Amino acid sequence: MDSALEDECQAINAIYTESTLLVLSRDPTICSLELPGEVNISLRLEFSNDYPDAPPSILGTQSVGENAAKGEGTHVVDIAREVLAEVYQPGSPCIFDLVEEVSQRLQQYSNLSSESQKHQEQQDAQRRGQQSSALNDDDDETSMPDHQPQSLDLLPDNEPPWLLSSVFTEKKSVFIARAAAVTSPAEAKSFLAHLLATDKKVAKATHNITAWRIHGPNETAFQDCDDDGETAAGGRLLHLMQLMDIWDVMVVVTRWYGGVQLGPDRFRLINTAARDAFVKGGYVKDASKPEASGKKKGKK
Repeated sequence: MDSALEDECQAINAIYTESTLLVLSRDPTICSLELPGEVNISLRLEFSNDYPDAPPSILGTQSVGENAAKGEGTHVVDIAREVLAEVYQPGSPCIFDLVEEVSQRLQQYSNLSSESQKHQEQQDAQRRGQQSSALNDDDDETSMPDHQPQSLDLLPDNEPPWLLSSVFTEKKSVFIARAAAVTSPAEAKSFLAHLLATDKKVAKATHNITAWRIHGPNETAFQDCDDDGETAAGGRLLHLMQLMDIWDVMVVVTRWYGGVQLGPDRFRLINTAARDAFVKGGYVKDASKPEASGKKKGKK
């Protein structure tokens, strides 16, 4: 094992606990990484002989505790891989930044999930009521869509300037995202109302998950999200916008369920579609600018 990795193991274990970063085997060098605050889950990492000139690989979970929720290990691995791609710089040790950023994002996600859970029962009850009404209608083709706005006064005068993502398909489920610049929560709501009122296919989709972040007057800010029956998906979309520092934009991710449950993969696909719409809409900051390139050091 390279001396640089040995030094990093000693430093990481001194900062956290003696079992945070442990060498499991050599040639290749395999280590376990225990995440602070996630004591039930540890990651399995592989280091090449060229580390830190070459990045480590996150192979998966090393261990998942009995009390961990189903799919939680996969979720942590996905976040860790995303973070590693952001924080790694050739020639620089990256495990400390990896541990800190992953821990921070897991805490943020936990907070967002708690907030979104408060609204979930009301959303589910409303959705069940809409579906019950639809079942009583004799002509499904001419019935009002589940997401039909109550008042046409909500609709904007012109077509919203949607930028569409590519279409993503997984096990017959189909995902597509729309993003548009908005200046107020009222405008965001009117754009969504217009979409649901004018696109019957979108209105009858299984889920239309939304999120927006908007700068208001006098240094105020507005942000909100809606799961539309896909538990915690809206909070994840909003979290993605926070991580990408996207403002004055709304996003709608539409999912048509294909009959096969995707588990946690559905969240990855939802965020992938949203990120693609942000990029295609030009809402992502230029990574070459100092404020973007310094992201990994500037924790807020």
